[in-house]
Amino acid sequence: MATAAEEAAPAVAVAPAPEKVAEVKEAAAVETPEKVEEAPKPAEGEGKKAEDGEEKKAEAGKKARKPRSRKPKSAGPHHPPYFEMIKEAILSQDGKAGASPYAIAKHMEEKHRDVLPANYRKVLAVQLRNFAAKGRLVKVKASFKLAAAEEKKAASATKAKPTPAPAAAAPKRKRTAVPAAAANKASA
Repeated sequence: MATAAEEAAPAVAVAPAPEKVAEVKEAAAVETPEKVEEAPKPAEGEGKKAEDGEEKKAEAGKKARKPRSRKPKSAGPHHPPYFEMIKEAILSQDGKAGASPYAIAKHMEEKHRDVLPANYRKVLAVQLRNFAAKGRLVKVKASFKLAAAEEKKAASATKAKPTPAPAAAAPKRKRTAVPAAAANKASA
């Protein structure tokens, strides 16, 4: 029994006739320019051959890119930074215990109601946690108070701004002592 390899006829490489080779080359030369003309022409810098792939990548990196269009900032009112609002709320509270997050949020809402976002309480909670981690605030039980360094800054800022003296008040009417005899007549 013969194997499949033995049964198959050996492949013999037969060179094609030189005349046919010349005809095929001529036909290919004639057809190739027509195909190039039919294809749409690539724009500048595009359509490079595969050999120029590295050059194309380098060229693409060199091209000036358009800057991204940024969203315009809203013309609406803006609130001060959260730390300033927190500091203002803590300083407005009396007591050494600081201020609770609820009291801080309430104070912020009273002062900056028009400019605060709808989720300001959530943002406030995150800010309080971050400032406590950074050391700008100190957490005392369930309240926050300013760190010693921040208190010094706040104190120096208040000293720099002198409190305005009360406006010249209208002169008060002085009471004069009424003689006892005149007082008895008024009561009778």
